[in-house]
Amino acid sequence: MEKVAVSEEQVLPMDAVAADVRGLRIAFVNVFAVMHTAGWTLIDAGVPFSEGVIRRWAESFAATPPNAIVLTHGHFDHVSAAPGLAEHWDVPVYAHPLEFPYLSGHQEYPAPNSGAGGGLMSLLSPLYPKGPVNLTGRLQPLPLGASAVLPGWEVLHTPGHTPGHCSLYRAGDRTLLVGDAFCTTKPESFFEAAFAPQPELHGPPSYFTSDWVTAQSSVERLAAMDIAVVAPGHGKPLSGPGLQADLRELATRFRAVAVPDNQKQ
Repeated sequence: MEKVAVSEEQVLPMDAVAADVRGLRIAFVNVFAVMHTAGWTLIDAGVPFSEGVIRRWAESFAATPPNAIVLTHGHFDHVSAAPGLAEHWDVPVYAHPLEFPYLSGHQEYPAPNSGAGGGLMSLLSPLYPKGPVNLTGRLQPLPLGASAVLPGWEVLHTPGHTPGHCSLYRAGDRTLLVGDAFCTTKPESFFEAAFAPQPELHGPPSYFTSDWVTAQSSVERLAAMDIAVVAPGHGKPLSGPGLQADLRELATRFRAVAVPDNQKQ
């Protein structure tokens, strides 16, 4: 698969993604903390065995627990610490209702596409947990649009990678937390991509993306927005004057850049 290269000058540190937004990289996935008038919210919950890491990180900047955990979607690398963290902090977990079957112990995600684009992550994908995680008793529907859970932010339904995948947008400074709608590193080779000479825009992780037509529509919608900062679930946050053009190029070339050969019709 191809790539959309971006300038190294566009890369942002994870501790200063945007005003009141900080991030933590755990292995190959990011979690974010968003500060706001209702306190702060944890966005996504990392890989298995990351609960202690996330708790220690949170304690380094917050004297109180978050008001909630918000999940962009329910894949194992975004949700695994959620049950333990929600129990420890005694907080609700919010997700789009279309993710509920995978978050309430009822249904597994479809089997991964292990032939998607090569790379270690694709080859190992049959071994990844597909769920279901059981958050029954903590799980709440994440309303679209303006949200009391995340004051100042808008919840966008950006399906394709999963049915209920959501992204988060703050119009005040044009910051987008994109989840896995697209990545800023090669999603099939996260570990190899850590040594890449420059950041790149890629589509969503192809071994777990369930609907490529809808995924493209979501990227096209996001690329048409006014965005100054992108913080993805995988890869480094990006900003700068060239970002908007790079996102439009990703949307325009989505089929060549993102869709694996064994999914093209």
